[in-house]
Amino acid sequence: MWLKNITLLNFKNYADASISFSKTVNAFVGNNGAGKTNLLDAIHYLCLCKGYFNPIDSQQIKTAEDLFLIQGDFDRKEKNEKITCGVKRNQKKQFKRNKKEYDKLADHIGLFPLVMISPYDTNIITDGSEERRRFMDNVISQTDTHYLDELILYNRHLLNRNALFKQIAITRSYDPTLLEIYNEQLVQSGMKIFAKRKQFMLDFIPLFDKYYQFLTEDNEQVSLQYQSQLIDTPFEQLLAQSIEKDKILERTTTGIHKDELLFTITGMPLKKFGSQGQQKSFLIALKLAQYTYLQEHKGFKPLLLLDDIFDKLDDRRMHKLMELVSHQDFGQIFITDTGRERVLALFNKINVPVTLFEVINGSVNHA
Repeated sequence: MWLKNITLLNFKNYADASISFSKTVNAFVGNNGAGKTNLLDAIHYLCLCKGYFNPIDSQQIKTAEDLFLIQGDFDRKEKNEKITCGVKRNQKKQFKRNKKEYDKLADHIGLFPLVMISPYDTNIITDGSEERRRFMDNVISQTDTHYLDELILYNRHLLNRNALFKQIAITRSYDPTLLEIYNEQLVQSGMKIFAKRKQFMLDFIPLFDKYYQFLTEDNEQVSLQYQSQLIDTPFEQLLAQSIEKDKILERTTTGIHKDELLFTITGMPLKKFGSQGQQKSFLIALKLAQYTYLQEHKGFKPLLLLDDIFDKLDDRRMHKLMELVSHQDFGQIFITDTGRERVLALFNKINVPVTLFEVINGSVNHA
């Protein structure tokens, strides 16, 4: 799969832009704030129905305009696919594939798989467990059409159960039968999600280990581990044991919404004891493992977007990364960087052709 072209209208700092891409490496170069990352975000919209950096669609509309439009042509399994995304202020987002609008956006997820690597990804390490669950759910959702539906269902049941505990706190009474129904619903969805997450991590961890060892030449000992309350105790039992605590806190304190990914280096938390370079390598290994996992499960190559990732990588790791993604089993790649000469020198060194685009204040030209 590859993206042949993209057209932007009033998207972020772009009034109007049309770009055609090569099937291999495409690099956007220019100063900070010129709009390089916005181009990657537009590609992310086409593939996953939303921006990578900001969940609020209306905030992506160019200042003083009423709408934005993104359109792109993909070559997917040797068929042309035209994807269109349009957002008007105070209106529902429109998303079309070959001019036909989707009944629900979830039907689009996974058709055009994509992996983004960005400085923004440090929140996977530094923020709370929700970010790490979101990473896991994003990968699984692109390979399992039912997973996202099950996740939405679980969150709905969770809201209902939490609302019941808030009601108990006010009225000092409740219907045990209603709580039993909410428990059964939560367990039914939760067990399905747990099973898929557990299997995903079994497949994913060896891929991660391989890429981290490659990037660091096996010089550092790191670990990725899936942690869930459901590993040791059945979900029904967890809910029964925590009822009194849940009543006091007015929320559900056990379940798959508490799952966590543990990142360690030499047995210590990566967040506290990993250098910026080690954290960067860990994140890149996570994303490359995501890429390979998606490719293995989809049967074709996702898009790979690399946003300004060279700053915290030393020359050795940067060279190994580019050599890996350019020469091995990777497809179309999009890169942003402030240094035109750095990009050219890097790809000349590994003998890989690169299509260069210069970005200046919301305009894009072949460089």
